[in-house]
Amino acid sequence: MSDHRCRESTPDGCRNPPESFRDILRQLGPGLIIAGSIVGSGELIATTAVGAEAGFVLLWLIIIGCLIKVFVQIEFGRYTITSGRTTLDGLNEVPGPRKRVNWICWFWLIFTVVALVQLGGIIGGVGQALAIQHPLTESGREMNARQDAAIRLQVAESITSRFKDDKTSAPMLEKLHAEKKQAKAELSSRSGTPEPKSNDPLIWATVITGISIILLVIGRYRMIQNVSTALVATFTLVTIANLLYLQLLPEWRVSWPDLVSGMSFQIPEGKGLVTALAAFGIIGVGATELIQYPYWCSEKGYAKWTGPRDGTPEWDHRARGWVRVLRWDAWCSMIVYTFATVAFYLLGAAILGRTGLDPDGSQMIRTLGQMYVPVFGASAQHVFFFGAFAVLYSTFFVATASHARVCSDALRVFGVAANDERSHRSRVRIFCIVLPLLFLASYAYFKAPKQLVLAGGFMGALMLPLLGIAALYFRYRRCDPALSPGRLWDFGLWLSCAGLFVAGGYAFYTTVILDLLGNSRG
Repeated sequence: MSDHRCRESTPDGCRNPPESFRDILRQLGPGLIIAGSIVGSGELIATTAVGAEAGFVLLWLIIIGCLIKVFVQIEFGRYTITSGRTTLDGLNEVPGPRKRVNWICWFWLIFTVVALVQLGGIIGGVGQALAIQHPLTESGREMNARQDAAIRLQVAESITSRFKDDKTSAPMLEKLHAEKKQAKAELSSRSGTPEPKSNDPLIWATVITGISIILLVIGRYRMIQNVSTALVATFTLVTIANLLYLQLLPEWRVSWPDLVSGMSFQIPEGKGLVTALAAFGIIGVGATELIQYPYWCSEKGYAKWTGPRDGTPEWDHRARGWVRVLRWDAWCSMIVYTFATVAFYLLGAAILGRTGLDPDGSQMIRTLGQMYVPVFGASAQHVFFFGAFAVLYSTFFVATASHARVCSDALRVFGVAANDERSHRSRVRIFCIVLPLLFLASYAYFKAPKQLVLAGGFMGALMLPLLGIAALYFRYRRCDPALSPGRLWDFGLWLSCAGLFVAGGYAFYTTVILDLLGNSRG
């Protein structure tokens, strides 16, 4: 990961970049790993929460959130490929106040503490999905029955209210009245008994954490890439198919006026915008993924195959070729997670937003599962809970592996650990044990997956402007003249950084400045 590895490379360790499109595709991979981390906390939880709270009007922000950060992502990757140094090395080079390390690295440390707690929300979501599908205790089964009946009743009442004057919907309304009657009967039969409390989600989360530790300790790059790709691809295809089939159902379809309102650049009032800005820090390539992406590029081999910068035409050729592969990798992964993000957002707006359901607390996973009921019916529970487990576990697995590598490197950059490959690998294994236990502890303490995820998103939004500053520094102070991009690329990079500043600045204003003003007036 660090520059010493590149310096130790011999000419034999370098590799000429692929020339054909087919060969370039064979060298993709880091972006797929990052996509495995993205399609989980951001897409499944935060994006659907925005759709549930704000409806369709913030579709434009969701799309921009996916597209706008890729320029910064590629600039970070270019720095690592051409210098052989890590992201934290680069952040530490940015001018400004420093004490042992510079100001950005210290803010990164604060951000990372919150981001690590965020992963508690992800493992909590995995535990909820498994507890609903396979309850372990009698109290767990009883809680599932109550929550299932309550949500079925709320959905039926909401749809009945929306279509009560539509004569063409009479067969559907008759079915819904029967559903309401059955759900009320189930709740009434349990009204005299106390509300059950179950630790099934925590038990399942503990089991999954233990399994993950074993896999992470023995795992390698290719296994992580293959697992994350398979899990995310499967559920993404199911989700897109679900959205497409939804267009055949008049009561749920996403209409043209819905899409027009979503692309009209409206800003809703209330907590919908607050949730959206928190989600902006997570959806697409968030602050965490921007920092982690170059580490996977190094692990894939891009920096090693480029070799140390020696000013020769051969190095220029290799560097230019592997940066081209990097761009293909970043843009292809962007296409994957953008489709997934838009699909999750539209499902959240079309179903959760119209029924008034909010994916929150212990009901989060069950509520999200309602997005698949109109299409899959009785089998929706099995379809969704498999998918939720797939994407959330993929996020947990990949993010843990990524954080382990970055945290190990941070100890070196902060000057508290040795700067050699063997020590780095040893630290990575230790973090692969410690970090999952930390995530589990945060979920056991807070037991609020959505809030944990959005808290990480808020800190990510604050971190984004600093990463924008670093990207501009890499472009204009650390980019080899032979690899300088054109004006069109620079325009995209500046536009990307401007978006990061807007998101971070607004998040800071709404959560810090307004609170301080309110307290001073109080």
